[in-house]
Amino acid sequence: MGIVLYVFIAYLVGMVVAGIVTARLASKSLDDFILGGKKLWTPVLALSEKGTDMSAWLLIGLPGQAFKIGIGAIWAGIGVWVGSLFNWVMIATPLRRLSGRFNALTLPDYFESRFDDQSHLLRITSSVLIVFFFTLYVSAQVVGAGKILSSTFGIHPIVGMAIGLSIILFYTMAGGFIAESWTDFIQGLIMVIALIVICIVGFISLGGFGGVAERVGAIDPKAVMLSAGKTGTALYLGLILGGLAIGLGYPGQPHIVMRYMALKDETEVRKAAFIAMTWTTFAVFAAIFLGFFAIPHLRGVITDPEHVTLAFASRILPQWFVGFVLAAATAAMMSTVDSQLLVATSAITEDIYRKIINPQASQKSLVRLARGFTIVIAIIAFVLGIGAEKLVYWLVLYAWGGLAASFGPPLILSLLWKRTTKLGVFAGMIVGAVTIVVWYNVPVLKSLLYELIPGFIFSFLATYLVSQFTRRPKLDNRIFEHSNI
Repeated sequence: MGIVLYVFIAYLVGMVVAGIVTARLASKSLDDFILGGKKLWTPVLALSEKGTDMSAWLLIGLPGQAFKIGIGAIWAGIGVWVGSLFNWVMIATPLRRLSGRFNALTLPDYFESRFDDQSHLLRITSSVLIVFFFTLYVSAQVVGAGKILSSTFGIHPIVGMAIGLSIILFYTMAGGFIAESWTDFIQGLIMVIALIVICIVGFISLGGFGGVAERVGAIDPKAVMLSAGKTGTALYLGLILGGLAIGLGYPGQPHIVMRYMALKDETEVRKAAFIAMTWTTFAVFAAIFLGFFAIPHLRGVITDPEHVTLAFASRILPQWFVGFVLAAATAAMMSTVDSQLLVATSAITEDIYRKIINPQASQKSLVRLARGFTIVIAIIAFVLGIGAEKLVYWLVLYAWGGLAASFGPPLILSLLWKRTTKLGVFAGMIVGAVTIVVWYNVPVLKSLLYELIPGFIFSFLATYLVSQFTRRPKLDNRIFEHSNI
C-alpha cells in the first residue's frame, strides 16, 4: 500500500504544480480564464475534450457495467464512439466558425449572438440549465472520487470526496481553462495507458483467445452474449437502444463543445478529430473489456461492481502500477469536474454578471468573481454528493441526458438549419429539460426507456415545430450568408 500511496501522491502533486505554472497565464482576463485565449496546442485540446468527456464513468461506471452484465455493455461503447465522431464531423467546424464570428466564449453567448437575442432569454435559460445539471454532474464525479479512495485506502468516502475536490478546486481556480486543459491532456494519457495495460495483462491471465470466452462463460453464460441474456423489449429498447442513445448526448454537452470553440481556427478540426477518435477507440473499448476480463477473477469477491477497476489491477499488476491506475481513476473524475466547474462558473460570471448585470466590470474583478463562484458551486455539489445513493453510472447518465436533451437539438439545428429561431431554441431547451426530469422520476417510464431518447426527440420536435411558426427569413439568411455555412 505504501508504493500505491506514493505514486498517487506524486500524481496529485503534479496537478498542483500545473495549477501554479498556469496561474499567471489565466489571470490576465476572463477570456483567458474561460477559453485560454484560443491559443492552446491542438493535441492538448483534443485530449482535453476526451478527458473532459469521459469522467469517472470511463474508469468506474463503464467497467462496472461490463463486470455486471458482460460483453453486452459494448452497446454503450458503440454509442459513445458514434456520438463523439458525430460531434467532430458535424458540430466542431460550424461551431468554431460561428463562435469565432460572434466572439462567443460560452454556449449561452453563442445562442444569444446567433439569434440576436436582445431580451437575453436564451442566455438566461441556458445558463440556469447549465448550472443545474452541471451541479448534479459534479456531484456524480465527487461520489466517484469517494469510491476510488475509499476502496483503495480504506478511508471514509466523504474524506476521499474532499481530497479529490480540493485538488481540482486549487488548479481550476489558479489556472482556469489553460490549467484544466493541460491537466486533462496529462490525465487523458494516464487513463488510456492504464486501461490498455490492465486489458492486456487481464487477457493474458485468462489464457488468451482460447481461454477468455470459456472462463467467463463458465462463471456467467449470459456475460459472453451481446444480448446479455435479455430478450424482447429489455433487449431492444433497454440494452441496445439505451446504450446507443448515449451517443445522442454529445452535441448537447457544453463542457465538450467549448473545446471546439477554443481551437485556434477551424482548420485545426481535422487534426484534433483524428487524435480524439484514436483515443476514444482505445479507451472506451479497453474499459469494457477490463470489466469483462475481471469476471472470472472477481465475481463473488467484490460486492460493488464499480470497484472492479482497482480491485482487478490489484490482483494482476504490481503495486506501483496499481498506484498509476489509482491516479488514472482519479484523473477520470478530475478531468471532467474541472471542466464542469469552469463551464458552470462561466455561465454565472460571463453570461449573467458581465453580459447582463455589470458590462463595465474590470477583468481582474471578473476573474476573482469566477474563482469565487467556482468554490460555491463545488461546495453545493459536494453536499449533494454526500447524500447521493445512486451508482455513478446512473448519476452520470441522468446529468448527461439532461444536458443532451436541453442543448443537443437546439445546437444542431442552429448550426445546420438556417430556419431555426430564437423561440424554437427556447422551446427545445425547456421541453428537453422537463422531459428528462419527468421521465427519470416516473418509475414506469424510467423502466421502459433511457430518458435521453424521449428527451432528445421531444426537444428536436419542439425546436423544429416552433421554429417553423416563428421564423424570420431575412435574419436567418443574413447570419448564414456571412458565416459561410
